[in-house]
Amino acid sequence: MKLYIINGPNLNMLGIREPAHYGSCRYEDMVEGICAHCKELGVEVCFYQSNHEGDLVDKIQEAYFEGADGIVINPGAYTHTSIALLDAVKSVSLPTVEVHISKVEEREDFRQVSYIRAACVKTITGHGIKGYSEAVDYLVELLGKDK
Repeated sequence: MKLYIINGPNLNMLGIREPAHYGSCRYEDMVEGICAHCKELGVEVCFYQSNHEGDLVDKIQEAYFEGADGIVINPGAYTHTSIALLDAVKSVSLPTVEVHISKVEEREDFRQVSYIRAACVKTITGHGIKGYSEAVDYLVELLGKDK
């Protein structure tokens, strides 16, 4: 099984940016931990982070063309603005889980809208970085049932 984990703008600043919302774990440490979790499950994982919307669209399309089975995505601020990411996820028809480290539903009004959610099979918010592992586990279970 092959999963893509795609992160949007400012997630490379984990551990630095607003630790009250996002915690003190650095991005590199998060990637290392999720890679270890995926290895235990026998899941191949491809990580990607970009601050650029078009690059994220390209990576979603790459997941399809490279034979990924699913996507975990934290679009960051593009969650609330990007129809392009929504359309990309819809176009590839890969099961996708939306993840947010913070509890967005308890934050600013503008964070209450998620465009990408309409194309996702599940949303996980407010579980910190462990939300990524929960998303992986969900996709492993979902995809295992489909086979």
